[in-house]
Amino acid sequence: MSTTATQVAVQSATKQAPSLKAFNQTITSDRMQQYLVQVLAERKASFVNNIVSLVANNAMLQQCEPLTVIYAGMKATALGLPLDPNLGQAYVIPYRNGKGGNVQAQFQIGYKGFIQLAIRSGQFKTLNVTEIKEGEMQDFDLLTGAMKFKAKPDRHQLATIGYAAYFELTNGFNKSFYMTEAEVIEHAQRHSKSFNSGPWKTDFETMAKKTVLKLLLNRFAPLSVEMAQAVQADQAVFRKSENAPEYVDSPFNDLAEDASYTEVAEEGELDLDTAKALLFASSSTEELEANWNALPAKLKQDRELMQEVREYKLKLSTAPSNDELPFTD
Repeated sequence: MSTTATQVAVQSATKQAPSLKAFNQTITSDRMQQYLVQVLAERKASFVNNIVSLVANNAMLQQCEPLTVIYAGMKATALGLPLDPNLGQAYVIPYRNGKGGNVQAQFQIGYKGFIQLAIRSGQFKTLNVTEIKEGEMQDFDLLTGAMKFKAKPDRHQLATIGYAAYFELTNGFNKSFYMTEAEVIEHAQRHSKSFNSGPWKTDFETMAKKTVLKLLLNRFAPLSVEMAQAVQADQAVFRKSENAPEYVDSPFNDLAEDASYTEVAEEGELDLDTAKALLFASSSTEELEANWNALPAKLKQDRELMQEVREYKLKLSTAPSNDELPFTD
């Protein structure tokens, strides 16, 4: 184990504070250090410095299960999203588990993080999300979904009535999505167990913008592999590894249509969009095959999905051959 950056960062940030003891022991253990080197390589030192600083400055994170904090931070690093709260791209949020009473760290992506990932894909010409004030909605086409807004000159003094997101792809396709403030609140209450605490209480507008933008992108935009991984990881707790998400909120929050979400969750079935997010977040052919085998039989009969999975498996394989593909016509 390195005795330079890692140890200095831990020692200077904690000074052996009792509340940080479990976290320090976990992140400085030989096993964890070897794992960080294996996964992060040259990014390990900066990751350790950042995560130690984050925990040292947040009393609630100090109470979290150490592995949930570390793996949440690793997921942000894997997606290339900084954990600096001032940048608003990714967060590690303390969450008290209602069943066990223990505190866990939940990984969350801010709306600026989703914008950053969309920009990287190279598929977007324009992408924006904003609050809508009283009197700013001018027109709405029920059939096409097209909306027209006009900003009021004194808008900072007006009440917010909703939130809108818009994107245009480089191929010319565009789509907008709008939710009233009441719809955002209803959606959050339905899908987030932490609605009455955390960022929904401290920064409602930011969370509302994220909700509208995430729904727009997931429903209408092409999802890159990186974006699909982000959708799957958002609002997850990682206890075993950075690739093993558990959800303190509704599973695959925001992925299903609101009207059908309860039914889908109760029956334990995945809709097509959720299945794609799960499949295309796979980081290996083995993980892809396991996720494919876990799908309901109805989805595995979707020939278009089968073809997309074949193509994705080929991308994951270093030297693929047709007889290696587990999926046949």
